Amino acid sequence: MATLLGGLPVLLIREMSERWKDILVAFTAGVMVSASTFGLLPQAIAEAGFWTMTVGLVLGVAVLDAIERNIPHIDVENKNGLRSLDNKALLVMIALFIHNIPEGLSTGFSYASGNAGLGPMVAFAIGAQNMPEGLILAVFLLNARTPRLQSLLIVTATGLTEMLSAVIGYAAASTIDGLIGPGLAFAAGAMLFISYKELIPESHGHGFERPSTFSFIAGLIVMIYIAELFG
Repeated sequence: MATLLGGLPVLLIREMSERWKDILVAFTAGVMVSASTFGLLPQAIAEAGFWTMTVGLVLGVAVLDAIERNIPHIDVENKNGLRSLDNKALLVMIALFIHNIPEGLSTGFSYASGNAGLGPMVAFAIGAQNMPEGLILAVFLLNARTPRLQSLLIVTATGLTEMLSAVIGYAAASTIDGLIGPGLAFAAGAMLFISYKELIPESHGHGFERPSTFSFIAGLIVMIYIAELFG
């Protein structure tokens, strides 16, 4: 739903200013860093201890690094767009489906943990990250001369990947003993990697580093209050 909501503005606009894109991306980076640091990692330690948390964290980073190295993400800096929904655009779609799997698993693992408030908190964090991603993807598709409604359908489909992987993550963590702690740490590593490797660099380099920094800190603060709200 968050991915679809992020893409809805393309019904009215075809592009978004670099300033607001950077501010939104930086805000979601702050949300994800905060959720990982104050939500996932402490719960992973409580579930499985420091060593298991460390292994799961490193594994999450390693898996996301392998994905980044071998599967390209959406090229948000591509100013030329594409002339049609060709093989390159289809490759971007496949890449997004794969990129969304760890995020969905993060939500599933969180709901399976012993902390009742962790699941909603992580779901909010992932949703906040998906909204600007949905908008960027929709604009990318419009630049590829994809019809608006078809663009929204594709954006929605990438979000459905997270729903499916969340169900799989929840089912696996609920049935396999000892998986919740490493799973939470894995999710934290994946989210931290995405934040530092993709979101933070994307929010800098266009001359809006200062408002992006303030937005990142705002995301941290908002997520801390949400974590307190959910206990």
